[in-house]
Parts: sequence; C-alpha cells; structure tokens
Amino acid sequence: MPLSINPNLLYYINMKPLPEQIPIFPLSGFIYFPKTSLPLNIFEERYLNLVNDAFKKDKLMGMIQSKNEGNEIFKVGCLGKINDFQKIDGGRILINLIGLTRFEVIEEINNFKLYREFKVDYQKYNLDLKLTDEQIDTNSLMKKSKIFFEKNKILLNWKEFDKLKKAEKINTLSMIAPIMNEEKQKLLESISLRDKVLALENIIDFYLHEVNFANQTIQ
Repeated sequence: MPLSINPNLLYYINMKPLPEQIPIFPLSGFIYFPKTSLPLNIFEERYLNLVNDAFKKDKLMGMIQSKNEGNEIFKVGCLGKINDFQKIDGGRILINLIGLTRFEVIEEINNFKLYREFKVDYQKYNLDLKLTDEQIDTNSLMKKSKIFFEKNKILLNWKEFDKLKKAEKINTLSMIAPIMNEEKQKLLESISLRDKVLALENIIDFYLHEVNFANQTIQ
C-alpha cells in the first residue's frame, strides 16, 4: 500500500485519519517506540479517565517522556493503540499498547479534564507507517548489542528476538537498552531507521569503550 504524505496521514489499521488532538500520558524515565508492545498498569484517577475515554473513542493515546522541571515534556512522543483492556480489582486497569507512529507536539489544548491533551503532527515521522523494513545491515549492531547486554547482565531471549522484523528489533533494543533517557530520546527522534541504527551503534560503542577503558590496569 503506498504511503500518503498528505497531512491527514492514514492510520492503516482502521483506515481513519490520525487524530490531530490526542490525550497524552507523560511518563518519567521511560520512552516508548513504534512497533513495540507496552503493558501498563493504570491506577491514578487522571490516567484511569484518560484510558477509559480513549478506549471508548478510538483506542488511541500518546506516550511521551516528561522532563524533571515541572510539567515540561519532550517534544516527540509515540502514538499507541490499546489492543488489550482489562479492569481488575481495586479499580485498576491493565492495558497493552501497540506503538504506531511518532508525533511532534505542537501545543497543549486547554481542557477541563484531569489529563492533558495536545495538538500533534505526524508528518516528520511518516516513515513509521510504512509496512516494509528498510534495507539496512544490522549485523554489527546486533553483535555489539549482545555483548553490551551480557556485560550489563540483562537477559534477553535472542532466539525469540530474532523472529521480530528489523524495525521491531531496532525499536525494542532502543527501548530496553541500559542507556541514559536522553540517549533514548535521541533515538526516538531519529528520522529514519538507518539514522536510528547508526545512533544506537555509536551509543553502544561508547559504553563498550568506557567499560573496557575502566577495566584496564595502569602499569
């Protein structure tokens, strides 16, 4: 299916235009990527309202990283679709989000709700909606990632991981890698998958070099 570059980008799952105004869940210290799955345990009243409203409307909500200062947020987040919704004891809700596409925040919308809504634009990241992977050699990145994860004692089922499509692999590594949140935000804002691969490999190279240097003994 050809990709439209019209401002009203199509949301291919239900063939409806992507919403220009979305509810957003700011989450400190966590960054969410397209083509990844994110389980969430919702218990705060404002986010219970957000999830209930989103589920009744179009099942779409945005995730974005909040900054340390006040209510400030980063300018790029990820739109997700609720594909699992369960109410459990204690008034909590368990959901699972499937990442669709990144967005840029344009402005906050004044409302009378407990949660925040923003006007957003998807145009810069229209590559997220392509259904095919870019032809990129990721062998070097994968080898370094396995070493990096092993050094940090992070267990990953690489056999199952290898079953993922290329974009899913890169986004999953970007989301779970033991790197700084600012570095993950940089990966999130990388325009193309190729840009993201290069940036992630450079970050991992830096950490591996630092570890090797720190373990050297001065004679």
